[in-house]
Amino acid sequence: MPPANAQQHRALDLLKARGILRLRDFKAEGIGPETVARLVREETVVRLARGVYQLSDASLEAAHTLAEASSVVPKGVVCLISALQFHELTLQMPSAVWMAIERTAWRPRIDYPRIRFVRFAGECLNEGVTRHRIEGIEVPVTDPARTIVDCFKYRNKIGLGIAMEGLREGLRHRRCTPDELWRHAQGARIWSVMRPYVEAMVFDDA
Repeated sequence: MPPANAQQHRALDLLKARGILRLRDFKAEGIGPETVARLVREETVVRLARGVYQLSDASLEAAHTLAEASSVVPKGVVCLISALQFHELTLQMPSAVWMAIERTAWRPRIDYPRIRFVRFAGECLNEGVTRHRIEGIEVPVTDPARTIVDCFKYRNKIGLGIAMEGLREGLRHRRCTPDELWRHAQGARIWSVMRPYVEAMVFDDA
């Protein structure tokens, strides 16, 4: 194993390159846990959660925050306003990452990043979900059509205006089709609410 000083430099280089690392990633590179602990004590590295680390001066860009959230809630799915923002379908910058977890799952207690949880039934947690690699972390995100439908379903939590913005931008930029919206909305039993808005926007763009 490399000397402690060399391990520290290697650990910092890896974090700069990848953004977020787990303890097992350090071990795979020949970096011992005592080296990581030393960097945390020196406040050069911060511990996001048990076994998850990043540089203390890491970027706070939106995508980075999603990677942080997925690293501490690996079974969660980025959804609602956070998914809209990821797909560039809203100008809103959510103050917390919106994540869906399974309906009966234990709700994690996390200090950072700030996360707002909603609960989806088992099947709904996987339908219309795409996986993206951000800073070496797999980040599950609801696709544009599914995201818009969820926003209408949870309109009392996030506001109807945000749901309508997502719908308008999704159709305008062809990120989803009316058929895709109908399919997801039927499954979510929300089509009767969405239908007038979808038809009006499709008619306006015709």
